[in-house]
Amino acid sequence: MKIPTRWLITSYLLMASASLNAQYAWQKHDSNVDLSPHPLQGLKYEVELQASSAKGKTPLWLNANKYGLSSLEKSNGFLRGQLYRSLDNDSARRWGIGYGLDVVGAFHYQSKIILQQAYFEGRWLHGVLTVGAKEYPLQLKNAKLSSGSQTLGTNARPFPEVRIALPEYWTIPAFGRWLHLKGHIAYGIYTDDNWEASFTHRLSKYTSDVLFHSKSGYLLIGKPEEHKPFSVELGLEMGAQFGGKSYRPQGDGSVRIVKGGHSLKDFWRVFVPSGSDPTDGEYRNEEGNQVGSWVGRFNWDTESWSAHFYYDHFFEDISQMFLLDYDGYGSGDNYMKKEKHRFYLYKLKDMMLGLELNFHHGRWLRDVVIEHLYTKDQSGPYNHDHTMNIPDHMAGIDDYYNHSNFTGWQHWGQVIGNPLYRSPIYNEDGSIRVANNRFSAWHFGLDGCPTDKLGYRALLTYQDGLGTYQDPYTDVHHNVSLLVEANYLLPHNWAARVGYGMDFGHILGSNAGFQITISKKGIINF
Repeated sequence: MKIPTRWLITSYLLMASASLNAQYAWQKHDSNVDLSPHPLQGLKYEVELQASSAKGKTPLWLNANKYGLSSLEKSNGFLRGQLYRSLDNDSARRWGIGYGLDVVGAFHYQSKIILQQAYFEGRWLHGVLTVGAKEYPLQLKNAKLSSGSQTLGTNARPFPEVRIALPEYWTIPAFGRWLHLKGHIAYGIYTDDNWEASFTHRLSKYTSDVLFHSKSGYLLIGKPEEHKPFSVELGLEMGAQFGGKSYRPQGDGSVRIVKGGHSLKDFWRVFVPSGSDPTDGEYRNEEGNQVGSWVGRFNWDTESWSAHFYYDHFFEDISQMFLLDYDGYGSGDNYMKKEKHRFYLYKLKDMMLGLELNFHHGRWLRDVVIEHLYTKDQSGPYNHDHTMNIPDHMAGIDDYYNHSNFTGWQHWGQVIGNPLYRSPIYNEDGSIRVANNRFSAWHFGLDGCPTDKLGYRALLTYQDGLGTYQDPYTDVHHNVSLLVEANYLLPHNWAARVGYGMDFGHILGSNAGFQITISKKGIINF
């Protein structure tokens, strides 16, 4: 992926959180507040039992966007137990501590015992340091109703990582308090080495010891704390796979091993994209598998209703990041020399657009989401790199979520971003790749609370896909996925949720199934 350093450094400055101030309770300087440490205060627990049964595979919206805690098997389920302490318990202090442990016993999953979350985090003023695997919420979209973000979604298992973050917006005192910042930087490691080797039977590309990197920065323009109705949120989300070993079986039975770097220099090269991979040859790209999204949301908030228009533009190289690339190379023996002052301008076609409506006092209808996702262009179908005979450098055929060395933007077979990109876990040929990344889709979601105890949500998605540029479908494939789900609050903090989902079409197959979840939450008092 080709992303120039000078365009990115400004975005990363949003992460300097240690010196930031924020609107926390500790800023009120209440002398009556107990500031002594109580590390067990506010310790919560949650127990969850879930069972799914399907004809065919588990339908899309019964398994997607659950942080990878899902299975496609006809019958599957789990018993889950969580203990966690939120940083919110220390909001009156300049510092805070939080931690969590989330263990799952599952049947017909990739693992029988799953350590879903295990983390410790500390806060000083507004900056937070987290060590371990933790589930993080979706940004700028409705987590219950959206199809998901394209770069940093909620569809795959969390990574064990070290993360520095400014998790909540900090208001800049200057500029009339109209500007607010938040963001994060994280480095982690993949945990699916054994699964990759088992899934591929070591007959197609798989990896081990791969490292993970993500970062984000968001700018909020507005005064929501003063009840100003209009605000704008603009952001950049990026992620990368790097390091590790890539095993590439050859036709003669041998295996080619491509080793990535693990030095401090490699960590820097994925933070500010630079360097190259061992397989790049004369066409030097930046190190690792680099992906990202320009994201944004325009908000109008009133006392009774809100409206949000948002976008998510995905990119894998400079051709879609800035829609502009150098195209002035010579020909013949000079095909690698920059001879002309010429650039190629790409059209903005690939985009996720969404509209969210919130009715704050609604009962039967509380929230509505409409999304359109288009990914068919990918900088065009022609000429990824210039050659001696073809000097045009148009950087097409981007192949979203896939990569030549790595197993793509996935973890444990589930794509890390939006699940409408067909996850590798669906593949029946033992390959870890996204087989359908060129598609258009319409997605609808709505929810409500007819009573204080009864709630519901409904999702409906229509998608037509072309496969990939390298492996296109012979004709257009279609898919329809739906979900109808009801939840009910029971006495003593018990809750029950029942969902029914269906898939129709050739992309995911014909599937139908039920899912029942029973859970209980509470606080442990010491």
